[in-house]
Amino acid sequence: MEITYTMQGDYLLPNLTLPEQDSRPIGLWGQQRLRYIKRSRPILYTNLLTKCRLNEYLADIDEQAQKMYDKLVQFFAKEEGCTEQLKATDQMLWVRKMNNAVQRAREVVNAEIIYN
Repeated sequence: MEITYTMQGDYLLPNLTLPEQDSRPIGLWGQQRLRYIKRSRPILYTNLLTKCRLNEYLADIDEQAQKMYDKLVQFFAKEEGCTEQLKATDQMLWVRKMNNAVQRAREVVNAEIIYN
């Protein structure tokens, strides 16, 4: 490997570039995981950051958590009995049951993926 330098004033500075990084978007779950590892797992955060793998890691976590969340919401909604007929007849009961299913799914995803 040959290192090239650029003259900046009186100093020679090396021409360093970072490798290509993953450009997938990081959603809600990835942002939550980022806050968690910054606060509670600083060594993991530093390792991922210095290896230029942080964005890839967070995008993978976000994708995995979103898939799990979607499946759990559907499962819990079915378990609660949230149907289109219930939605048409008693909207407030349907909203309560759906909110319960969403909260349960969020708790499971946070416990299993985000804060683990």
